[in-house]
Amino acid sequence: MQKDGSLWHRLAAVTGVLAALLAGEARLGPAAAQRIDNAVAVFAALDKVTAKISRLEVPLNQTATFGALKITPRVCYSRAPTEPPKTTSFVEVDETQLDGKQKRIFSGWMFADSPGLNAVEHPVFDVWLTDCSQPQRVVGPKPPQGGGPAAGEQAPQGSDADLPRRRRVPR
Repeated sequence: MQKDGSLWHRLAAVTGVLAALLAGEARLGPAAAQRIDNAVAVFAALDKVTAKISRLEVPLNQTATFGALKITPRVCYSRAPTEPPKTTSFVEVDETQLDGKQKRIFSGWMFADSPGLNAVEHPVFDVWLTDCSQPQRVVGPKPPQGGGPAAGEQAPQGSDADLPRRRRVPR
C-alpha cells in the first residue's frame, strides 16, 4: 500500500505544479500581435478571357483599373514577419458598365491568407489580395486603461506616442 500512497503523492504534486503553471499563464493573458499599417495594397488580377494574371500595386485611396474594374483599397494591414501572417485590406471595386455608369460590385475585407473567402468573382475578371507593402507605422496592442490618448484624441503619427506606454503601478 505504501507504493500506491507514494504514487498518489507524486500525482498530487505533479497536478499541483501543472495547476500553478496554468494559473500563472492565465494571468499573463494572450499575446497581442502588432498591426502594421501599409501605404500600398498588392492584388493579383485574372483576366479569364486571356488567362493572364496581373500584379496590381495600388496606393491606398487611389484607384487602379483592370479591364472594366476599378479597384480602390482603403486600408491595408499586415503583421511583422515574426508573427503569424494576417494580411487584410478593405477594398471597394466598381465595374464600368457598357453605358459608362459605375456599379459597385464589391465592398468589404479581403484576406491574403484566404483568397477564396472574399475575392472579387466577376464573369470576366477575378481580383484577390496577395500582400501589403510600404509599411507606414506599427500599431501595438491597446495600452492599459488610462495609458493612451483620451477619447476623441489621436496620437501624433511617427512619434513616440505610437509606442505602448507603461503605467507605474504603486506597490
